Amino acid sequence: MKLKVKKMNERIRFLAEKAGFVFWGSEEWKPEGIVIDWSCDYSKEFDTFVELIVSECAEIADKAEPYKTSDLIKQHFGVK
Repeated sequence: MKLKVKKMNERIRFLAEKAGFVFWGSEEWKPEGIVIDWSCDYSKEFDTFVELIVSECAEIADKAEPYKTSDLIKQHFGVK
């Protein structure tokens, strides 16, 4: 599996790193346009990543007025 991300939201990248995903650096052999090194099983890391995102969304929802929650979550993660 390859993940091409032209401009990854820094918060998403932080959470992915915190969850344990390995990112390509500036290695010469780095596949062009690839951000995450998918050469291993990330099952555990993916579960952690999802938990981190859901926790952040819940924190935003707790602080927001109900009709603004979805807009605030999208804005937080840089999603249009």
